[in-house]
Amino acid sequence: MIDTEFRSEERFARLSIAYDTAEEKECVSSHVDSIIAKYARKPEEIYTTKVANGKEVLVIEYHDCDRQTGDIFEEIMKSLNITCCS
Repeated sequence: MIDTEFRSEERFARLSIAYDTAEEKECVSSHVDSIIAKYARKPEEIYTTKVANGKEVLVIEYHDCDRQTGDIFEEIMKSLNITCCS
């Protein structure tokens, strides 16, 4: 199951996308890559980390955020059929 978490502070935003399987990892990676490529504004950091029970998390961070950052995150979540974000 793909799960997301959004965090935002003044001029900083992070979207974390957790997944369980290799198929989910490929799906998340391909959607994120294609959507980010459409925008001139690129994230300052993109990295993957392992968490408990074999899950991995893809983290996308923007610094000095503007309105476009929210549009990018929203498009990523819609493309992955995520309707709720914690």
